[in-house]
Amino acid sequence: MTYPLPVPAPTPSRRVTVLLALVGGALTRLAFPDPGWWGLAPVGVALLWWALRRDSARWNCLVGLLWGLTFFLPLITWADDAVGPVPWVALSVAEAAFVGLLGAAWGWARRGEAVWRSGGLQVVVFALLWVAVEELRSAWPFGGFPWGRLAFSQASSPLVAYASWAGTPLVSGVVAAGGVLLGLVALRLRRGQLLRAPVGLAAAAALLAVGWQIPLDARAQDGELRVGAVQGDVPGTGLEAFGRARQVLDNHLAGTRELAEHAGRGALDVVLWPENGSDIDPQVDLQAAAGIDAAARALGAPILVGAVEYPESGGRYNVSLLWQPGQGVTDRYAKQHPAPFAEYIPFRELVRPFSSAVDLVVNDMLPGTTTGVVAFDSPRLGRTVQMADAICFEVAYDALVRDGVRAGGEIIVVPTNNASFGFSDEAVQQLAMSQLRAVEHGRATVQISTVGVSAVILPDGVITHRTGLFTTEQLVADLPLRQSLTWATRLGPWPAWVVDALAVLTVLAGAAGARRTRRADRVDGL
Repeated sequence: MTYPLPVPAPTPSRRVTVLLALVGGALTRLAFPDPGWWGLAPVGVALLWWALRRDSARWNCLVGLLWGLTFFLPLITWADDAVGPVPWVALSVAEAAFVGLLGAAWGWARRGEAVWRSGGLQVVVFALLWVAVEELRSAWPFGGFPWGRLAFSQASSPLVAYASWAGTPLVSGVVAAGGVLLGLVALRLRRGQLLRAPVGLAAAAALLAVGWQIPLDARAQDGELRVGAVQGDVPGTGLEAFGRARQVLDNHLAGTRELAEHAGRGALDVVLWPENGSDIDPQVDLQAAAGIDAAARALGAPILVGAVEYPESGGRYNVSLLWQPGQGVTDRYAKQHPAPFAEYIPFRELVRPFSSAVDLVVNDMLPGTTTGVVAFDSPRLGRTVQMADAICFEVAYDALVRDGVRAGGEIIVVPTNNASFGFSDEAVQQLAMSQLRAVEHGRATVQISTVGVSAVILPDGVITHRTGLFTTEQLVADLPLRQSLTWATRLGPWPAWVVDALAVLTVLAGAAGARRTRRADRVDGL
């Protein structure tokens, strides 16, 4: 295939590329809650794409790292609140290094002759690489850290609807593609190509318009579940809540009694407590068991209790216990993905000199081995209802939530404990993830926290109830029960696997192309 001779396009100076990267990362951070200005996400990606137009893979790696630092450092300041500045900075640098990897991969992929001559192919290839790198850092190391995926900035955007088609990878890919399109528009305007610039703008607008038109069904398919949720609050506003387990349990018992008084006995089908609502295992502590059972009897309904189990072999499990009045525990789910360096400490002796907070984790948390689904019999509905359960950070992991829905979950429950993060943005960032999961799987979702933010989310992502931070509140809502599966739920991990394979192929093809073409001849012909 032959191509027309390209017109040389000016390559940004190194100083300009650094400035573009720093500004792009900062703007992308603002797309995430709070403030959640979702339209800035593609703008930040556009600046990164422009900054990566130099031919050197090593330089692009540095540029990507700088973009990542100005993005991740302000995004996860809550890590500083929880475990101190050194772990916060270390985690930010580690995640920023993946953006550096993206920069290097793009430096190689765009060397393929077809890519560096075609704006359309640059849109596709850059989006593929972006999603593939997100998938990599969401799985490795220590099980990955998905925080900051572009999709999680779009919970209140029309683009969130794409999640129902192919999940988080598609939403992130659409945002990345939109960013490159905006970058192409700016580049062509700068070069005076006034007739070509509107094409990219129209394509970006089309991505948004399609998202607006994707139907999201929020109707009940098999009845409605009347749910209560208790946000009991904790003593203090941070790490001082540790070691006050009895007080936290009493707070949630008091909130449950208040809920029973307002709603009336038998009015609710189930009541949800947050993660660590009882750090005292009611299966072995008689006082805790008596209090929870009395609250369940007053409600006339089961309580999903966030608790901790301590097996005789050592360690602990973070569990959701379905407590039936007069019966005790009838179902159980143990968190499958404990958070490294927070719920268990790899290389404890090596980490301790950098943060004394590691010693707050006395017993390392053990991973559960069963799918996140909890079932109970509803006398009012006359059948068994199943809830997909994703404890705390598990909501960030695609497979864990999807597996619970595919196992029969008719709603999604996200019990969480945000007490360690103070008044940071961690809780609202997590809420955005819960919104995306509601759309992705077409399920009503309840995020219930010890301290907030707690919320009720409809299957179309609309929030109907929301609490504040460090408040004592209860929620009551009628949730539509749904059993049909979205395309995203049906396809499972396949879209991500296909993207990963294509991304690798584009990098290999670019590397092969670079061997056939002199650097001086690789003139950007966009």
